[in-house]
Amino acid sequence: MLTRPPIPSPSASAPVLPCPRPATGARTAAPPYWRTLLPALALLALLTRLPSLRRPLWNPDEGYLAVQARMLADGGVLYDTVVDRKPPLLPWLYETAFAVFGDESLLPLQLCAVAAQLLTAALLASVARRRWGDAAGRTAGALYLLISIGLNPEDAQAATFEVFILPFTVAAFWCADRGRWCGAGVAVAAAFLTKQTGGAVLAPVLWLLWQNAPARSALFRTAFGFCLPVLYAALLTGPHRFLFWTVTGSGAYATFTGSELHVLFRGLANTLILAFACAGLIPPVLRVLRVARTGAADLWLWFLTAAGAVILGFHFFGHYYLQLMPPIALLATAALQVLPARRATRAVIVSACTCAVFLAWGLLAPRPELAHVQKVAKAVKVRTEPQDRVLVWGIHPEAYWLADRTPASRYLTAGLLTNYSGGRNGPQVGEKYAMAGAWPVFRTEMAARPPALIVDDSRGKPFAPERVPTLRRLLADGYEELTTVDGAVLYVRSSPSSSASAR
Repeated sequence: MLTRPPIPSPSASAPVLPCPRPATGARTAAPPYWRTLLPALALLALLTRLPSLRRPLWNPDEGYLAVQARMLADGGVLYDTVVDRKPPLLPWLYETAFAVFGDESLLPLQLCAVAAQLLTAALLASVARRRWGDAAGRTAGALYLLISIGLNPEDAQAATFEVFILPFTVAAFWCADRGRWCGAGVAVAAAFLTKQTGGAVLAPVLWLLWQNAPARSALFRTAFGFCLPVLYAALLTGPHRFLFWTVTGSGAYATFTGSELHVLFRGLANTLILAFACAGLIPPVLRVLRVARTGAADLWLWFLTAAGAVILGFHFFGHYYLQLMPPIALLATAALQVLPARRATRAVIVSACTCAVFLAWGLLAPRPELAHVQKVAKAVKVRTEPQDRVLVWGIHPEAYWLADRTPASRYLTAGLLTNYSGGRNGPQVGEKYAMAGAWPVFRTEMAARPPALIVDDSRGKPFAPERVPTLRRLLADGYEELTTVDGAVLYVRSSPSSSASAR
């Protein structure tokens, strides 16, 4: 927690941060303050996420979750007949939204993402207001929303894991800042159950606990709040399966070997994009670091652990960087309390300008991959019946959802079977790098219920059938090429006579 630094002598020129306002004053001013601020933040949250509402989906993660939700609704079992290397909270949210609103649109989930961003901004505003006053609360909430879309729109606008992590991570910090240790543990657990890297916020929570309530009872309440939801989720999905699919089964995915230059270039590119989005915030933070000790150790620890979550696994996808934005917004707000008021105005104006650039990018930039998947899905739908099962061999599971066809396998992308899901472009792609036990299960699925149609959507990538012996044999023994759609090759079941003549 920010603390008052030693009072300088009259000759000292280094500025210091003001103390938190008294709690009684905050209670007196709370109703009008939030009645004014929350609608403004809601409008800004909706404005910044307008691009997300204009497209059916933004990236394969949304497609994967949509297909999982349909499979769960049809009687699938998570971590058994419905699988992914992610915790269960978001698949359950998608399943619930589909049950309530129907499964033909992601609009309800996109609106949930707007609500998640609004809640994140409001919690940040509450933290900043408690520490530095009313104006700081407004600044923190606005700055966060302005930088929240400061990545490739495919990463920032999608209603996927990192967006839903953020309110839980900020809630964990908010609870710890107020000494609500059980609530902090529950919020950390919710972040972890949304995506594993969300658990990184436990570090600043424990720091605040050590600083303010080192008693064993506080540690026990935090541990209890964390363990209870995690254990409950494990019991619902099966402890062994939960552990495998969320922790132990991702060894090959989390390695750095095989695509070093590829992933480092991606990391550099996304870091530069985020730096541009934060162009209004970086200068005040650097300036204050030179002239004053802010006392914001908890915020810096939060930032560093979020950076560790970005680095973990060595993939550097753009959406990983979303976890950095809440601590960046609070650090910038802390720095602006030291500097003249015009600096805060300048930071907001610059952030608004960069936000406008990303907003225009999201609204105007073409999405060729989405157009490709829509063409493939249309071809699949035309050439199959609703009861047919289909295998799409690629990295776009949304094709199943757009075509409204049931996957022939629980493995919705080639990634789980070849390790390409981590964006690998090097030698560590192939059958031997698949998740443990995946290929025997896949062969059993293909033998029990052969797909009516197979779509080879590899388009020259390292998981093409010529590099995957099992898939190559499957195509050779029972399928014949039908047509090509935008580079994707469609295969249908061979007639018995043609199969015999081929042999």
